[in-house]
Amino acid sequence: MRILIAAAALALLPIACVSQPPMPDASLSEAQQAEDMAAITALLEAQDEAWNRGDIPGFMAGYWKSPDLRFASGGNIVRGWQATLDRYVARYGSADTMGHLTTYDNEIVLLSSDAAVVHGRWKLDMNGAEPSGLYTLVLRKIAGQWRITSDTTTSAD
Repeated sequence: MRILIAAAALALLPIACVSQPPMPDASLSEAQQAEDMAAITALLEAQDEAWNRGDIPGFMAGYWKSPDLRFASGGNIVRGWQATLDRYVARYGSADTMGHLTTYDNEIVLLSSDAAVVHGRWKLDMNGAEPSGLYTLVLRKIAGQWRITSDTTTSAD
């Protein structure tokens, strides 16, 4: 019986380890953490503001301008900043069809001095329709600026 309990405990150990949330980097000073959190929050707010002005290139300013940018949504993966911009333009086109974006419930986790993950929720108000969903962003500090290097956005609808 003890062997069975020990085997079950060992079998569950990897699951327990995997399910732990990422821990913030304890080596960052409180001041640095506050500065980075504020910079990431400002980036996200600037994206919302640009979207709500109908400014897709302005919205894209928060993304890493690289062919290695990764954007996943709707079961598809797009690679590259230009391809991601092209996807947004093709899908939304103009300010009239973009709707009003609200992002909220952001959970920012600083993984290191140059890496972070953001989990959040989004909602669009598009002439009565209100699609919504979740997103996970991977950010890196590149040349002193936080940029989204990977975006996985899902729809609840």
